[in-house]
Amino acid sequence: MSWRHVIDAYELLDDPAVTGDAVAKYLVDCGASTPAVHTVRGDKGSTDFVRLTIPGRRGRSAGGDAPTLGVIGRLGGLGARPEQIGFVSDGDGALTAVAVAAKLSAMHARGDVLDGDVVVATHICPDAPTRPHDPVPFMDSPVDLAAMNEHEVDPGADAVLSVDTTKGNRIVNVNGFAISPTVKQGWILRVSEDLLAVQQRVTGSLPTVLPLAMADITPYGNGAYHVNSILQPTTSTAAPVVGVAITTETPVAGSATGATQLSSVESAVRFCIEVAKDFGRGALRFHDQAEFDHLVHRYGPMTALQTQGNA
Repeated sequence: MSWRHVIDAYELLDDPAVTGDAVAKYLVDCGASTPAVHTVRGDKGSTDFVRLTIPGRRGRSAGGDAPTLGVIGRLGGLGARPEQIGFVSDGDGALTAVAVAAKLSAMHARGDVLDGDVVVATHICPDAPTRPHDPVPFMDSPVDLAAMNEHEVDPGADAVLSVDTTKGNRIVNVNGFAISPTVKQGWILRVSEDLLAVQQRVTGSLPTVLPLAMADITPYGNGAYHVNSILQPTTSTAAPVVGVAITTETPVAGSATGATQLSSVESAVRFCIEVAKDFGRGALRFHDQAEFDHLVHRYGPMTALQTQGNA
């Protein structure tokens, strides 16, 4: 279970003065090697990107050949101060990522070492702006999506889990988390059976899937409607990406406080950890490579959807 790490991470992040250095110190106290922290400034403020590699027994960091999993905590900000006081719903992605990093670090320190490397990344911003969105307001970010992808998407990752609050919609109506179909180089592929199996064993319930439109996997800034930024990492990697969407029964604004359901976050944390275990040892696939190659051969590449397209 990951309850202690979820609660500790929540208390750490629910602070108007929290910084990336404070998160790094917490992770070191959990047994991590020193995480990387980079402060990036944008037109709307600044944020601290935090990245930690938890080395695997046969991971590339040790000269091995086990695959690397990237886990991204995607969000606009942890808070919308001064408009809102406290931790906002949008912060659940960062909360999940920090708790995953803390739990994996503690496991590693005790000798429960996974086979493959796991690279966890997110950003820490307690005072992000907001912006209008239908049906509920979105959290904005002090930096653009290109900067987020640059600092959060590990170029060496063989697959990526992108965790994001996905409550501001009417298309998933359950408390908990949903997973998306696998997205790779502009293709929305079928939902991974292996990931569905992990979701079932973690939740003890039937799996929930986040539906995607083609526009959802295109870059922000193209004028298209996006369910949220959960699949934005796919615009900057050739690796397969799956969204882990923390969901609610009714639409909840990303800028709403008092809206974090720790039980949903904790189950998402366990899901990410179980995927990391199975993926690193080769017991789980995000997609069928032969099936992907067949689609590309018959219909051509869809990489144009990873770009801004025609003006």
